[in-house]
Amino acid sequence: MKNYILQNENAVYFECGYSCDNVIFISISGDNYFITDARYEIEAKLMAKNCEVIITNDLIEQSKKILQKSNIKKISFDPSDFSLFTYEKLKDELKLQFVQKPNFSKEKRLIKTDKEIELIRSAMKLGRKGFKRFANYLKTDGLNQSEKYLFFKAKEFMSNMGELELSFDPIVAIKENSAKPHALPTSKLLQKNDFLLVDAGVKYERYCSDRTCCTSIHNDMTFKREQKFKNKLEQKIYDIVLKSQHTAISKARVGMRASQIDKLARDVIEKAGYGKYFIHSTGHGVGLDIHEYPNINSRSDIIIENNMVFTIEPGIYLNDKFGVRIEDTLVMKKGKAEIL
Repeated sequence: MKNYILQNENAVYFECGYSCDNVIFISISGDNYFITDARYEIEAKLMAKNCEVIITNDLIEQSKKILQKSNIKKISFDPSDFSLFTYEKLKDELKLQFVQKPNFSKEKRLIKTDKEIELIRSAMKLGRKGFKRFANYLKTDGLNQSEKYLFFKAKEFMSNMGELELSFDPIVAIKENSAKPHALPTSKLLQKNDFLLVDAGVKYERYCSDRTCCTSIHNDMTFKREQKFKNKLEQKIYDIVLKSQHTAISKARVGMRASQIDKLARDVIEKAGYGKYFIHSTGHGVGLDIHEYPNINSRSDIIIENNMVFTIEPGIYLNDKFGVRIEDTLVMKKGKAEIL
């Protein structure tokens, strides 16, 4: 793609190694322009690579001047990048065709470089340490605390007291609240032997980690994959989901369609009789964004290749009882899946 315009922070960062919350990035036949305001001048000129940094108090007018001067006839853009107001203002009076290319930046980022994979691996290791800190807290001080307070503590421990940026707001869900895949924290209090689901991740040099664990609250609790529950139904459902996840990870191969990997996980849960309770995709890509390509779902025809990074996170959600989701982020290497 020769000519394109971007506004999404992570898409811009991928192009030049720096971004901010007020930028328009234009690429015309390999000539790149990073247009921002004076607040970001020092950092942009120091950190943005392979582009001309232009400082202005009107990003749209400056962008229009560059586009007019270029004499190009078409430019590609991602329609989810721009608000309608910005888009209308940008194309006004320009004799230029804006061509919609949804998610073209995510498509460029589909196959990760070895460096990107190592950054995600570092994020995953830091995330694992955060889970361990949170588990230690839950064992000593978690009882009788509300989900809302535990949500606050999860952010504290995952971020290592603010040292790391979070990939997303964590999910901390007790018992029946864990049956909501994106549960919001409530005033529900944590009690001994309660079922608990935690979904969290951190960033390392902007690259995300993502992991979901389930456990039961007792003195020796951990967030490891091997879990023992006093409640027989909790144990049964957990073991089914763990088998589903392990099957998909161990059998995933380069050359498969993403939908085939989804089917590997889904078949285990359907065979156990809980297919209708697995209500979301098996996984999603991870990188600069927490949700990237490839999507691992029943509709995705993307062919899996080496250096693709994505989650495997099957789940079973029993309304008013509990929900189990087990999630790891993995990379395809030498034709097989490797957990990061």
